[in-house]
Amino acid sequence: MARIEIVPSILSADFTCIEREVKKAQDAGADRIHCDVMDGNFVPNITFGPLMVEAVRRCVTIPLDVHLMIINPMKYVNDFCNAGASILIVHAEVCDVPLIAATIRKNNVRPAVSVNPDKPTSLFLPYLNTVDQVLIMTVFAGFGGQKFIPEMLDKIGEVRNEAARRNLTIDIEVDGGINDKTAEECAGRGANVFVAGSYIFGHGDYEARIGAIRTAAGRGRERLGHEI
Repeated sequence: MARIEIVPSILSADFTCIEREVKKAQDAGADRIHCDVMDGNFVPNITFGPLMVEAVRRCVTIPLDVHLMIINPMKYVNDFCNAGASILIVHAEVCDVPLIAATIRKNNVRPAVSVNPDKPTSLFLPYLNTVDQVLIMTVFAGFGGQKFIPEMLDKIGEVRNEAARRNLTIDIEVDGGINDKTAEECAGRGANVFVAGSYIFGHGDYEARIGAIRTAAGRGRERLGHEI
């Protein structure tokens, strides 16, 4: 099975001291840092662009997981790859998945795909062989601090089953309302990468919070192993 990874999202970090925040998360055991890019069109919120990604890249040595919640991701692929993205996530609702995945890979960056909770996995499952990761949104893209949508657990299972059927090795990431309880549920369906924002950055002990998610995901994985 793919390794469990915990990925703090800077959407919930204190932007007045972002260097301290991401370094603290890295020192606390984070496996990646998650950067949510929003354009005010695909989602109602606006966050930041390549310059912020570039700044975060200079602060940490762990990979950057960059999630493009924007209308025209192809237009900005090169910019975010050059800014330091390690994994670049695009939404299947607004792009040609095989084409953009190939463009991302040409930049020596790992391509990933996602859809909003109200969109079907059929938008990307036919192209599962072109990406390295699928992000299952367990809330609607756009804002942090939302409540986990339990119906998305079935989507995690759909992706896991299809990847197994086709003998593909991919990461299954989840984002939205992830904590020490929901992480166990998601891992029990096949997720191995866990994005958490307010659960980590909203509290003082980052190491304890990251460890709690990792432990919970381990319990879920044990249950999954018994079912396979």
